[in-house]
Amino acid sequence: MALTDTFVKQVKWSGRPAGDKYSDGDGMYLHVKEAGRYWRMNYRFLEKQKTLALGVYPEISLAKARKRRDKARELLAEGCDPSAAKQDEQQAKQAEAANTFERVAREWLEKTSASRAAITQDKVQTWLEKDVFPHIGHMPMRSIGPRDVLDKVVRRMEQRGVIDTAHRIKQLCGQVFRYAVVTGSAERDVTSDLKDALQKKVKVHHAAVTEPKAAGELMRAIYGYTGHPTTVAALKLAPLVFVRPGELRTAEWAEIDLEAAEWRIPGSKMKMGHDHIVPLCGQAVDILRSIQPLTGAGRYVFPSIRTGQRPMSENTVNSALRALGYPTEAHTGHGFRAMARTIMDEVLEIRVDLIEHQLAHTVKDPNGRAYNRTAHRPARRKMMQKWGDYLDKLRMGGEVIPLHRAA
Repeated sequence: MALTDTFVKQVKWSGRPAGDKYSDGDGMYLHVKEAGRYWRMNYRFLEKQKTLALGVYPEISLAKARKRRDKARELLAEGCDPSAAKQDEQQAKQAEAANTFERVAREWLEKTSASRAAITQDKVQTWLEKDVFPHIGHMPMRSIGPRDVLDKVVRRMEQRGVIDTAHRIKQLCGQVFRYAVVTGSAERDVTSDLKDALQKKVKVHHAAVTEPKAAGELMRAIYGYTGHPTTVAALKLAPLVFVRPGELRTAEWAEIDLEAAEWRIPGSKMKMGHDHIVPLCGQAVDILRSIQPLTGAGRYVFPSIRTGQRPMSENTVNSALRALGYPTEAHTGHGFRAMARTIMDEVLEIRVDLIEHQLAHTVKDPNGRAYNRTAHRPARRKMMQKWGDYLDKLRMGGEVIPLHRAA
């Protein structure tokens, strides 16, 4: 006789150690024990008697237990063992639960690291660890929908006002999802649904001082800065070498030869992925020698104030400039590149190709081939010394030639 909901709800354990079994037909029965009520199904497979657990009452109702029994009977009819199928399903669920966004993202980060410069790799990892993992990192890939990425990640960044970074983070998440699709961890890239959901990016140009008189005022302000010695040194060196901010802050003593007055930046740190040589003018060498007793025993020329194991923060130089009265809309650490490019070309009348070489931009020869990293080194060395001397004159109030001279 089939069981009823009322009977299942009211039945009590009789006290027998083995418990009580109440059949519902087709091998299914309710096993009532002191600890609770359990749905079970007896069946034979390959001439062996087996028992399949269908769930625990009341989490699994009578109706749900019957559906599970019927599904098991269908598997038997197809020649499959229901117990083995259940085990496979549980293992698949466990694997899916372990396939979290963070695990897949870290795997993607490692597998694709060779395609990125070391400084970019660190930046991408920091973005993920700071802005993504805390919010969706624990979630299984297949459980993440477009709204999870939008509300839990992107909108948080938009609220902080970092619109451009929000777009980059969304693109990163998309790369992780596309990797997951290829490796079988996800069905599709859910970020593709967010195409028009983000706030529009505002075109931002790196603010820079490009007038000689203003450059002199900036240099005087820099030399009057009284912050931490490593920050002071980085701030003074920045206009002399005009490398990208990330290249400056991650400078290592192993890359610098003070006797040869040369800084060799490996391609892994460069935006274009090629090694870059920076001839050091006398002023730059003096600055580096002044900081060497303080940081020379470590890896980084400008280590973090908090720990010498990492380079200084990417905000350090810009924060120092703000303290000097130069907000981000007036001048930034990246702006030293534009300052050098503009004044060296329009005032000092230095060859543009030499300047572009030193900015680590791609420069091609008359045949359309890119020059190698050692091209025009003697001329570039003279140029860098001329630039260092000119900045000194500006700082001391001399050599102020207007940009737009009369013909």
